[in-house]
Amino acid sequence: MELISQHTKRIMEECKARARDAGLVFDNETLEYIVTNKDMIELSPKGMIPTLYDYWVNDVEVLKEKGKYKLYPHNPYETVINTRPAISFYNDNNPDWLNIMIFYHVIAHVDFFQNNILFKDTWNDDFTGQALADKRLIEKLRSEKGRWVDYVIEFSRAINNLVGYFSILVQSENSLHEKVKDKISYYFDTFLQEVVKKPEHFIFNEINRFNDYVNQNKELGETLFINEIRETYPEFTGYYEKSNLNTSKSFTDVMEFIIDHSGFLNKEKNLWMKSVINIVRNTSLYFAPQIRTKTINEGWASYWHDELFRRDERIKGHEIMYAKINAGVTSVSRIGLNPYAIGLRLFQYIRKMADEGRLNYPFQFEKDMEKRQLFNQKLDQGKDFIFKVRQNFSDFVLLNTFIDQDFVTDYDLFVVGKRLNEQRGTFEYYIKSRKSEDYKNMIINSLYHPPFISVDKTKTNESNLYLVHHFENKQLVKEYIPDTLIGIEFLWGAQVQLETTQIYRKKTSKEGIEEFEYRKVLYTVKDKKVEKYAIDN
Repeated sequence: MELISQHTKRIMEECKARARDAGLVFDNETLEYIVTNKDMIELSPKGMIPTLYDYWVNDVEVLKEKGKYKLYPHNPYETVINTRPAISFYNDNNPDWLNIMIFYHVIAHVDFFQNNILFKDTWNDDFTGQALADKRLIEKLRSEKGRWVDYVIEFSRAINNLVGYFSILVQSENSLHEKVKDKISYYFDTFLQEVVKKPEHFIFNEINRFNDYVNQNKELGETLFINEIRETYPEFTGYYEKSNLNTSKSFTDVMEFIIDHSGFLNKEKNLWMKSVINIVRNTSLYFAPQIRTKTINEGWASYWHDELFRRDERIKGHEIMYAKINAGVTSVSRIGLNPYAIGLRLFQYIRKMADEGRLNYPFQFEKDMEKRQLFNQKLDQGKDFIFKVRQNFSDFVLLNTFIDQDFVTDYDLFVVGKRLNEQRGTFEYYIKSRKSEDYKNMIINSLYHPPFISVDKTKTNESNLYLVHHFENKQLVKEYIPDTLIGIEFLWGAQVQLETTQIYRKKTSKEGIEEFEYRKVLYTVKDKKVEKYAIDN
């Protein structure tokens, strides 16, 4: 892995200038690396974060991807990660004209990362630096605790989809700032003096160094200083958490509740486990906005690489090759879903609708089909509007708001069904529906949607953790429940119970519609033994 050449970097900087002229907003500093396909395969299980902590499951994923690559060799064009500065990876054999297209795509991703509200809590963090500090801490703990570190990682990752991402997102920036200030106060007032026992002149030098950080970067100085502390002293986080054991605070999710209230974890000899669980939880929170914005993010990047690339005179002579590659990336899949294609077409559709005034009340309440087809107020507000969509929308909000019958009809979209042809003995696909509601529901049902599980504090005590699954017409995957509960039992240090809803009976009506009967069940795990009971009729 190496930085791109100066020649290629100049191409990137020219693309940045043109993207800014078009209205995209992003930091000046970016890093671009040339990588081999082998590098890509090894980084993919870590979400392309080179400094992320090592874990055996990642090794398994690498072996699996290497096996796939032997059967189906392929060249990924680019990958970009949301860090400060933004880092992107490229193949080593891309011609200049193709890099221009790819750079526009990457720049639009960076613009999305640094302006979409779901990424707000990542704007002030250097995640690669934080991940490096986490990795060093885990390596240090492995040398002391052995395999128990990987057990804690395993059990934590089993519930890392139960983090209260949206609850944390609504926290005010002031409260986040206060948390950073609290860590800095602890570092100077307690950690340096009582834990590592540094002399006074060292502490004075650290104070001066901290002031330099803040003077050089008023917005990120404190955060960057904290990240450096964690790199220098991997044990800092554990001691800081320990100092706050008696501080009452509201919890936002199952993982945080276990960290704060588990009698097992709060024993002196087990405090190190809390640092590991926090690393897993924070990593999950870092990736949370990305998995909730896959379609809108890829659509935004595809929209702008197409807009900017076709206007760039440097592509002269390569129009046909561009059309071929772009069609491969953004073509609509008749079976399955292509987030690049749907996202791109939604932004094109939204801009056209806003330009013509079709997002306003006069058009929405117009019922005459001929008037609807000819409606055009020529407002020319589409560009400003899509930037607002980029700033405030997630995948769900985008799809639920803008997929309507006009969109489905304009782009010839439909829901595909699958049935058995008994005469031929084969399955065949057919157009099941062209209704916008059916198409919208199909796409929304494919989105990431973790279960909503909370702690029932009235039934929870030191000897029992009572979890409640709030049923949303999707049952938990049954085969994963026992092992996950056993892991939670280890972290809680006592019995764990889970109240959930499952399909009790399935039947098919004469019209071929499947109907389900549900019942509530209670799982109880104690001493690694899992039992299941029905708790209603």
